[in-house]
Amino acid sequence: MNAVVLTETGAPDVLRIGSAPDPVAGPGEVVVALRAAALNRRDVYLRKGVAPSPLPVIPGSDGAGVVRSIGAGVSGVSEGDEVVILPSLGWGGGEDAPAPGFRILGGPDDGTYAELIRIPAENVLPKPARLSFEEAAALPLAGLTAYRALVSRARIRPGETVLILGIGGGVATMALHIARAAGCRVIVTSSSEEKLARARDLGAAGGVDYTEGDWVAGVKEMSGGGVDVVIDSVGSTWPDSINCVRPGGRVVAFGGTGGAKVELTVRPLTMGQVSLLGTTMGSPRDFAGLLAAVAHQSWVPVIDSVRPLADVAAAHAREEAGAHFGKLVLTI
Repeated sequence: MNAVVLTETGAPDVLRIGSAPDPVAGPGEVVVALRAAALNRRDVYLRKGVAPSPLPVIPGSDGAGVVRSIGAGVSGVSEGDEVVILPSLGWGGGEDAPAPGFRILGGPDDGTYAELIRIPAENVLPKPARLSFEEAAALPLAGLTAYRALVSRARIRPGETVLILGIGGGVATMALHIARAAGCRVIVTSSSEEKLARARDLGAAGGVDYTEGDWVAGVKEMSGGGVDVVIDSVGSTWPDSINCVRPGGRVVAFGGTGGAKVELTVRPLTMGQVSLLGTTMGSPRDFAGLLAAVAHQSWVPVIDSVRPLADVAAAHAREEAGAHFGKLVLTI
C-alpha cells in the first residue's frame, strides 16, 4: 500500500509517500480502506521529534473510510461499512480517566496517512451518514477533545457563556459548534481579526483580540461580568482564564501550547470558587456521544482545505504556521 512513513524527524519535507506492507486483520481487528485523513498539531510535534515515537511510523490520528476485511471474533462490523475511527487506544480506565498504557493513534501505533489501516474493531464506529468522508475524517481527535471538555467535564448548560481561547484550530472550531448546539453563548479570542470575523460568522457572539490591551477586561465587558466556562489549550493563560469566569465558574484545560509551566495566585481560584478541570482526548462513550450529537445536529466540521495525500508536506507547513482556520484534510 501507499503510505507516508516517517523515518526521520525534521521539516515538513521529511514526509514523503512510500510503500508499506498491506496490514492483515488479526483476531478482534479490522482493516479499513481509508478515504480521508486529517491533521492535528500532534502530528507536527511527532514529525519534529517534540513528541518522541519509535521510528519508522505512519503518522495520523484522524481517519474515515470503508471496512476492507475483518478478523476472527469480530461482530457488529461488516465488510463495506462506512466508518470513522476512534483515535483513543486502550482507554480502559472507565469514564473518569484513561488507564495506564493509554495512547493516541499515529505514534507509536501506525496511523491514518495511508491507504489501509489495521485497528481494533472497537475503534471503528458508523460514519454519520450526513457527513462526507472528508468531514468525518476531520472530526475524531479534535471533536472528541472538544466534546469531552465541554460536555463530560464542564457539563455546559443552555444559556451559559463559554469562552474559547485561540479560535482557529480544530479543537477550538469544534468547541464553538458544540457549545452553540448546546444553547450556549460563545466568545472567542484570537490575534487575527480575520479569524474573529470567521468565528462570528459561525455563531460566536463576539471576539477579543488578545494582543490589544487588557483582553480579560474585554471578555468581562462583553460577557457582562464574566463567563461561565473557559476552554483553555494554552496553559500559560490559566491565571487569565480564572480571572475571566464568574464566581463558581469552570476552567477546562487540555493543552500547553503556550508553555508547560504556569504560576497561579491561589486567592482568585479559592475566593471565586472556581473549578479548574483537566482533560485530554476522550473515552469511547464520549466518542459515541459526539457522533450521536453530530448525526442529529446541523453543523459540520470546519475544513480549512483539502489536499491529496501526496501534498502532506504542504499541509504540515500550513498547520505548523497556524495559518489555517479549521481542519486540514488529506484525501486518499
